[in-house]
Amino acid sequence: MLSRAPLNVVRNWVCDSRQWDGYKPREGDVIIATAPKAGTTWTQHIVNLLVFQSPAPRPLFDMSLWIDCRFTMPIEAMLPIIEAQQHRRFLKSHLPLDALPIYDEVRYIHVARAGLDACMSFLNHFNNYLPEALERFDAIGMADETIGRPFPRAPRTPREFFRYWMTGEGGSAETTRADSYFDIECSFWRERARPNLLLVHYNDLKANLSNEMKRIADFLDIETPDALWPELVEAASFAAMKRDGDALLGGLKRGFNDGHQTFLHSGTNNRWQSVLTEEDVKLYEAAAEAKLTPGLIRWLESGRLVAGDPKSLPD
Repeated sequence: MLSRAPLNVVRNWVCDSRQWDGYKPREGDVIIATAPKAGTTWTQHIVNLLVFQSPAPRPLFDMSLWIDCRFTMPIEAMLPIIEAQQHRRFLKSHLPLDALPIYDEVRYIHVARAGLDACMSFLNHFNNYLPEALERFDAIGMADETIGRPFPRAPRTPREFFRYWMTGEGGSAETTRADSYFDIECSFWRERARPNLLLVHYNDLKANLSNEMKRIADFLDIETPDALWPELVEAASFAAMKRDGDALLGGLKRGFNDGHQTFLHSGTNNRWQSVLTEEDVKLYEAAAEAKLTPGLIRWLESGRLVAGDPKSLPD
């Protein structure tokens, strides 16, 4: 049953929230919705391992489709593929929760990551787009009357990219990527008490992958034999995803230099500490304080293991 219809429409070079209009929910569906570079693919793979109860690598993006995506295939072709899937479906989104439909029978998983860490990961993402990927984004922007311009080219060095991410410097006139990040995080934080929404944090996945996988498994009502569990956890590690990347993420070769090798960059945090100045960090902190509540700031910077369960944290 529809609990809440989308409240907003998001249209940009990458996503179009209207594409969810044709989605038909199925009991037990899982929607993994995050800001970009917050651990989306990692969490898709974890859910993949839990659903299939096997460490064998499977083509992840064929199993877990991204409905709001504008550049992989037409939505008219994507929806029949999703409808034909016989396994428990787990879908991807980069939309804020207020741009998604919320159904009582669907489980939602949101993965958060500290803003500066997400920004530095985004830099690697932008720097490794193939020219043909950028051309696809250009065509989408020019064909959409609400955009009407090519995809902005971002600066390629860390400090300059950070300023672009924060303020739009570098030729971009749209809402900044920092604003989009803040909006996404606020939208899930406001709804964190919903029983069918689980908030996960990148830091916690890094700190104790087995425990966080168990939280996800419990949320999805999935039981795993004790003997199999260590194999699933090992298969979900960053090293295993790099090792199995050709099988898991082979399609990335159409959009990224060296495919999964660059898409799965390093899986580390705090890279910003060696490249941003004190002034840069203060710029980010001031923006966060203006956009986010103190409780949300603490959660984003620390994760559950340090800040506490987000459902019980005050604003």
